[in-house]
Amino acid sequence: MNVQPSAATAAPPPSVAVLAGQAGVAPLTRVSLAYVEQRIDLYLRFGEPSRIVRLDRWRRVAVFLPGAMFCRIRWQANDYGTIRWQLMVMQACTPLDAAQRIPGVLPGARLLLHAEGEPAVRAVLAQLDAIEAQAIAPAEVSSAYWRTLGNRLAARLPLPAYTAERHAAWLVGRMLP
Repeated sequence: MNVQPSAATAAPPPSVAVLAGQAGVAPLTRVSLAYVEQRIDLYLRFGEPSRIVRLDRWRRVAVFLPGAMFCRIRWQANDYGTIRWQLMVMQACTPLDAAQRIPGVLPGARLLLHAEGEPAVRAVLAQLDAIEAQAIAPAEVSSAYWRTLGNRLAARLPLPAYTAERHAAWLVGRMLP
């Protein structure tokens, strides 16, 4: 005998707010960080992690909420000097976004800018310094600007400046439906 629960006794489906608080619904982005003196420095240049977990003396994991923007810099050296400079600006994905697989970033992120080599990384760092000099948080900068910067780097064209007017237009555009 199958007994169907009546509509009055059935629990209503959980609300979106309740689901958002569950761990399985909105996966958090975990970013590996490390520091070994004179060998490797893998650190965040900007971004506001929701928490940082210290694994041991050399390793940490920064945890980001979906939609958060962050920049990770990788510097590596060997006995003869620097062997790698890398800068990546990424955005933590929401459950509906497609994520790119990036080493040290789980489950992945949307890669907005990738700079490899000392000249390219220094050029992006100069742009970051200019953005911060205008009292604009780099994590609040338009994702389209980071993509444009990455494309200009790849094409070896002059890098565009991020102005207060461009930032104001981005903020207004974000408020529109």
